[in-house]
Amino acid sequence: MNLHYSRCLSASALSLFSLLPVTPVNASELAPSSDTQLQPVTVEARRRSEDAQQVPTAMTVIEGQALEAQRLYRLQDLQQAMPSLGVAFMNPRQASLSIRGLGNNPASDGLEGSAGIYLDNVYLGRPGMAVFDLLDIEQMELLRGPQGTLFGKNTTAGVLNITTRPPSFTAQGSVASSLGEDGYVQNRASFSGPLSDTLAGRIAAYRTHENGYVENQYNGNTLGGGMRQGVRGQLLFKPNEDFNLRWLADYNEEDSSAGTRSLFSTGPTINGVNRYEQRAADVGARLVTGRRVNLDADQNVKVYQGGTSLEANWTLPNDFTLTSITAYRWWDFTPHNDDELNVDVMQNVGQSARDKQYSQELRLASPLGEHFDYVLGAYYFRQQMDNSVFTYYGPLADTWNGTPQGALNNVSSIGNGSVDTDSFALFGQGTWHLTPKLDFSLGLRGTYERKQASVTRDAPIGGATVSGSAAAVRASRTGAYDSGDLSLYSFSPSLLASLAWHIDERTLGYASLSHGEKSGGVNLSVASAPVAGADSLLIGSERANDAEIGVKTTLLDQRLLLNANLFWTVVHGYQTNAYDDANLTSYLTNAGTVRSRGLELDSTFRASRGLTLNLNGSWNDVRYLSYDDAPCPAEVALRPGAPASCDLSGHAVVGASKWIANASANYQWNLDNGLQPYLTGNYAWRSHAVGTVDDSREARVPGYGLVNVSAGLRGDWATGGWDVSLWLKNALDKTYYTTLWNSPNGAYTGVLGTPRTLGMTARYDF
Repeated sequence: MNLHYSRCLSASALSLFSLLPVTPVNASELAPSSDTQLQPVTVEARRRSEDAQQVPTAMTVIEGQALEAQRLYRLQDLQQAMPSLGVAFMNPRQASLSIRGLGNNPASDGLEGSAGIYLDNVYLGRPGMAVFDLLDIEQMELLRGPQGTLFGKNTTAGVLNITTRPPSFTAQGSVASSLGEDGYVQNRASFSGPLSDTLAGRIAAYRTHENGYVENQYNGNTLGGGMRQGVRGQLLFKPNEDFNLRWLADYNEEDSSAGTRSLFSTGPTINGVNRYEQRAADVGARLVTGRRVNLDADQNVKVYQGGTSLEANWTLPNDFTLTSITAYRWWDFTPHNDDELNVDVMQNVGQSARDKQYSQELRLASPLGEHFDYVLGAYYFRQQMDNSVFTYYGPLADTWNGTPQGALNNVSSIGNGSVDTDSFALFGQGTWHLTPKLDFSLGLRGTYERKQASVTRDAPIGGATVSGSAAAVRASRTGAYDSGDLSLYSFSPSLLASLAWHIDERTLGYASLSHGEKSGGVNLSVASAPVAGADSLLIGSERANDAEIGVKTTLLDQRLLLNANLFWTVVHGYQTNAYDDANLTSYLTNAGTVRSRGLELDSTFRASRGLTLNLNGSWNDVRYLSYDDAPCPAEVALRPGAPASCDLSGHAVVGASKWIANASANYQWNLDNGLQPYLTGNYAWRSHAVGTVDDSREARVPGYGLVNVSAGLRGDWATGGWDVSLWLKNALDKTYYTTLWNSPNGAYTGVLGTPRTLGMTARYDF
């Protein structure tokens, strides 16, 4: 899948979403006539290579050069460039993608996300599988709304489709090095070329190190940074024009203190007492805020992951195309987390995860240009997820938790969970070209999934011998438990019906209705199961109905793209991650019914030969239509006689900013000596959002805007070209949070975004 931008186009230009297709148009009729015009974009949103103008899905596409120009190297950075996108990031395990406010489910080992992530046509079972430096990328497509009809797993919110650069039969390479504040060093290289007349290869590698930007006052160390590195190798076998075989393999690892949480709020003061501050004083803890923490134990995460895939494409007689994609991936995550205090309340707490997945997809695509064209396919996915939940209490645990003395002090608790998933699907989607101006598309998918799971917890280790209330608390918090065999079986249909009207040569209108479902999930931690029963560990399916209407225009002699769409989505059985104050643990739940409605806008303007401007944005109103058994916020839960649950019907959904706007500009010009200076800048703004599922007034994420700028100079040398740039990220040094989290005793903590960082990059392409 290639994004064809000519060299004259700004590297930071964003190609904007395409609306519904019409009868195929001869490419020469729409080809730009000058280098001041925008170039066509090729995507695979309908599982075949097509001009994005012909795709019946609202989408935003960013090509790899734009990612590099704006230094968008991490998954959590993408929300600075795409409308309706949110990334809640704490560490690679506790990361999630939300589209139109739907899908914010961090740290849910027993649940797939509502927003699917694909890497080179392979579905990633964990969002953390995409948490590596996004280098050597060909392009990214954000498809908004249910996409289950054609994609390998049902996705009720949308899809982020990532494609890496393929091997080339022309020798080429690139090396780059970056230096920045806070010990930032990044080196990367890629090389590609022919190995024979029919075989080409590509290899790309990177290593990134940064010290971090959060000061630990306990020992003077800096946290939030670390090391990430990876390598990807590819081979492309192409004996003729009718067959090609692409093999990919990659490996990535991380050793960092990602996920270091700063104190956002100490929670409510009730009857003149702030419980968090009071108990912190009782254990002798010293509280700090901002870009400072006070941790007496290690803060570290280690991630090892890799995978391989084999994609074959045959052109059959009569121009049918048969595609086979076989893939295997694995992901290992191990944390060491402090209790956020400088005293010995907990020595280590967290969840490690081990994931393996296998998938096989077969597709048959009919030729384009007929009265009716279609794609048919079958898909199999198997995932094996195992996790370990561990808590090592220190000698001050009971004072901090308000439990009877001896109940938790110096006690260790370890639990294990596992879930095996088998998913089978058949799918098809076709487009009827009813008239030269009118297309009708219909898609159907049936997915059957079975999940086999178990959750256990070992008997507690350590601690003093206790009886009475202390023994009861120890048993409820850390007692041995075995859920036995748990099973989930589900059949999930997905549907799409859309109509496209080619109003004139440069204007498309569309309307669509779609339905998406995804299967239920399993809580892989004990939580309240000993009291509520093993069935409480299971949650039901999530079902989304979506309606859209939109228009796409190409104006001013193909210099301006201006696209807009309206959408209305209702999700039943919305799956989310809540917090249990009594057991101090997160758990999965079906949070009633959610409505997401809004307006999205994308535009690109080629103002002159050297100046390209981009503006995109969204207005999303995302609320619970009904959620009457929700967790209570701290200001309610900590009051005497507090209810067991609260009604959040009508409240906004966690992490969903109502307003999002992203703007970028790139200006470049040529000097007489062949040098090319350039300037780039972008501004990303989002309004405030609910920080946690309970919608506490103590956990509202403030709105913020980020400014990134750079200036550089390009030139030719030998057989290649060099590029040197100076860049400034978060130029106004805005303090902002990527996610918030519930903490014990009513407090809320959060992960801070990157502060102002000055750096420079030198690059040579040949």
